[in-house]
Amino acid sequence: MSNTTLAIIAAASAAAGASVTALIFSSSRKDQPIPTPTPTPTPTSTLKDAPSPTVPSRPPPPTPVPVPVAASTHPAPVTVVSPVDPAGILRYGFPGPVADTLTTPSHLSAFNRFTRNPHWVAEHFTPQSLLMNNGSRRNSVFYEDMSIPPMFRAKLTDYARSGYDRGHQVPAADAKWSQEAMDSTFVLSNMCPQVGEGFNRDYWAHFEDFCRGLVKRYPSVRVVTGPLYLPKRDERDGKWRVSYEVIGNPPNVAVPTHFYKIIYGEEAAGSPSGSVALGAFVLPNAEIPNHKSLRDFEVPLEAVERASGLLFADRLPTNRRKQLCREVSCEIIVREFDNSRKQSNRPALVGNDPRGPPQVVQPGGRW
Repeated sequence: MSNTTLAIIAAASAAAGASVTALIFSSSRKDQPIPTPTPTPTPTSTLKDAPSPTVPSRPPPPTPVPVPVAASTHPAPVTVVSPVDPAGILRYGFPGPVADTLTTPSHLSAFNRFTRNPHWVAEHFTPQSLLMNNGSRRNSVFYEDMSIPPMFRAKLTDYARSGYDRGHQVPAADAKWSQEAMDSTFVLSNMCPQVGEGFNRDYWAHFEDFCRGLVKRYPSVRVVTGPLYLPKRDERDGKWRVSYEVIGNPPNVAVPTHFYKIIYGEEAAGSPSGSVALGAFVLPNAEIPNHKSLRDFEVPLEAVERASGLLFADRLPTNRRKQLCREVSCEIIVREFDNSRKQSNRPALVGNDPRGPPQVVQPGGRW
């Protein structure tokens, strides 16, 4: 409603109010007796000769003045009966997309049926949970997630001789507190195809060590991990395109171009006012030299949200946020004995698959 219209309506209301008030006061006066003046008697006058009393005239009530009201310029709404019913498709079922929310002893995740990879996988560990040693990966095997429909499920055969590792998003080493938790990290819905040498078995594994080391600074650490499919500039025409490999038979398991980790260092676990140190990192799914600084892969949290279509801290007020790499040294520490230990723990080769048959029980090492 415009200011002019509001002013006109207000003026009309004021005029109407004044008229009503005048009528009320005029009506009250009509019921009162009109006083008659008493003439002063004189010795020489009689009642017959007395002058007639003068009755004061009553002014007529004010007449309300009509105030013009601006007519509405908006046309009256017309009710249109739609000849179609797009929502009727729902009687046959909701097409999706469907994100399967999966809960296990070791992690919470949302599964992407299109890529056969998780959207995200969230874990939590503390100094106490990492000190517990009740599970061994020697007793764990990779297995398919039966809670996902078969046509959307990643299968063991999809990874066989693919040239890629079954890369844990939540590492087994973070779930040693029970054998059941350890086993749940080997479900294929917790896996993505990862480059093995130079990444999954090297830099990525050191990055996981870095995350576990944060318990020396924070009593509670949460990590969200997941794949990304980022565009790359085509050298031929300079245009940006998203291109990624697909493995399996039929080929339907996407090979991510990058991986992200969002780290939450909670200074007071469960506190509604405690500070949280946030760190966001994006690493390419490729060989990375161990001397590369982790700071080179640090990105703004918003960049990961924009690339993934996910929100990671929209309920965390800005006054509770801290920047992780300003609180701790974001550097990868490579232990020289890792390579020799990795060589001794590597499983026997079967065909062209460095991981052996799909059901092989891994005798330790990193994945």
